[in-house]
Amino acid sequence: MSGGLQLGVLLGDDIGLEVVPEAVKVVDAAARATGLAIVWTELPIGRRTLDDLGTTLPDGTLERLDALDGWILGPIGHREYPKIPGAVNPHPILRKHFDLFANIRPAKSYPTLPSVHQNVDLVIVRENNEGFQPDRNVVAGSGEFRPTNDVTISVRVITRAGSSKVARAAFELARTRRKQLAVIHKDTVFKLGCGMFAEECRALAAEYPDVAYEEIIVDTFAMRLVMKPQAYDVIVTTNMFGDILSDEAAGLVGGLGMAPALSAGPRHAMAQATHGSAPDIAGRNIANPYAMIMSAQMLLGWLGRTKSEPRATAAARAIERAVDATIAARDALTPDLGGTATTVAMGDAIAARVCGGAAARASGGDAG
Repeated sequence: MSGGLQLGVLLGDDIGLEVVPEAVKVVDAAARATGLAIVWTELPIGRRTLDDLGTTLPDGTLERLDALDGWILGPIGHREYPKIPGAVNPHPILRKHFDLFANIRPAKSYPTLPSVHQNVDLVIVRENNEGFQPDRNVVAGSGEFRPTNDVTISVRVITRAGSSKVARAAFELARTRRKQLAVIHKDTVFKLGCGMFAEECRALAAEYPDVAYEEIIVDTFAMRLVMKPQAYDVIVTTNMFGDILSDEAAGLVGGLGMAPALSAGPRHAMAQATHGSAPDIAGRNIANPYAMIMSAQMLLGWLGRTKSEPRATAAARAIERAVDATIAARDALTPDLGGTATTVAMGDAIAARVCGGAAARASGGDAG
C-alpha cells in the first residue's frame, strides 16, 4: 500500500473527547516507529454535532467514511440525547451501512492488575447486525412494537447468511490464536432461531479441522465463564447473547475500562471500545484510555491482515507491547487501575514506550 492508510476519527461524546486523542497519539507513535503512513480525517458526530448542525450524523459522513480504510469511533452518549428527529444513535446506522457484521471483543487479564481471574485471554465474536436488537434487525420500522398498552412484542432475526459470516470470522480468528472455538446458543429452546445459527456453525466446522470445536448452551456457558474463563479461546454467538457475555467477561478482568472492541466487515472496520461515554467523569482527565487505545490497536491488526500491510501489523504489535509494558510497570495508570496518572499521562507513557521499544529493537536490545 504505497499510499498508506486512510483513517477516520470520530470523537463521540463525553470521555470520547479525551480518550480518542490518546488512541490517535499512540497509533501515530507506532506508525512513525514502523514507517507506516497514515492520513487522518476527522469527521463530526454526536452531541456536539447535534448542537452545531442539528443532527448527530450529518449528511455526507457515511460517504466520506466509505472512502476510508477504517476509523476510530469514540463512545456515544445517545441515552442522554434529546428526543428530537436529528438525535439518532449512530451505532446501528454505521454497523448496518458498512455491514460491520462481526463485533470482536477480547478480554485479557494482567498479573499486575486486580481482577476476578488471572490468566484469562479470550475473544468473544458477536454477530452485530441482526438478532434481538430492534434498531438493526429490520430495514424499515422497528423489530419491537406494542400492539396494545399491555402487550409488547420483540422480534429476533437470525439469517443463514449472517450466521455463516460471523462464524467464518470466528473460525479464522481462532486459527490465529489457540485454535479453539466455542459456539454459544440455546437451540434447546429457540429450536429454529438458535438452531439455524448452530447449523451454520457446524457446516463450517468441516472446513477448519485444525480448530477444536464445541457447542455450549448459553446459560451453562455463562456459569462456566464465571468459574473458569481460562478454558476458552474464541467464542462466537448471536447479537444479544454476545452483548451480555462480553460485559461479563470484561467484569472478570477488571471492568469495561479494560474492554476494547472492533466492528469489522468486508471492506471496513471500526475501532470502538465497549464502554460508554461516562459523563460523570468527563472533563476530569481521569478516564482510562486502555480500551480505546487497544481498540485502535485491533484496527491496525485487522488492516494489516486484510490489506497485506506488514507495517500495520508491526505497528499493532508495537502498541500491544507498549501497553503491556506500561501496565507491568504501573508507573502511569489511571485511578481506576490503582494509579494516579491522568488520561493524557497514560497515553504519553504508552506512546513513549512504543518509540522506545522500536529503538531498542533497532539496536538489538529487545530479543522478544
